[in-house]
Amino acid sequence: MATITFREATLEDKPVLLQFEQQLIAYERPFDSILKDDCTYYDLDFLIQSKDAKFIVATIDNTLIASGYAKIVKAKPYHKITEYTYMGFMYVDTKFRGQGIIQNIIEQLKQWSISLNISETRLEVYSDNTSAIKAYEKKGFKNRMIEMKMNLK
Repeated sequence: MATITFREATLEDKPVLLQFEQQLIAYERPFDSILKDDCTYYDLDFLIQSKDAKFIVATIDNTLIASGYAKIVKAKPYHKITEYTYMGFMYVDTKFRGQGIIQNIIEQLKQWSISLNISETRLEVYSDNTSAIKAYEKKGFKNRMIEMKMNLK
């Protein structure tokens, strides 16, 4: 079995990361009826280049197979903390799922957050995405708030 390597994303990774993003959007589309047909989620240049973000990719034989980032976010003024990290773009190529790759990426992002003296991290997940929720709960995430919506038309 080939060795999985983890490293920081680079601008050279963008073409593959854009493909990952579209695959993630396609997977999440059934959970969200208001997604535009042609949409993107992420500012990859910022996430790759900013000192306020850490973007990790996993590779096998120099081929990207997974991704995830954390970025520093200002907390609401009524919260006790001043900032937290927000994790996103948690993606693993279908051929490599179930091997703990995203757990490893989350751990690296958690350690980066701790190194900045940040005491909390957050992420968003669709309520119907039970496999992702299970993976995040396994890593220690807890459901904090439920966002609700109502169609008015």
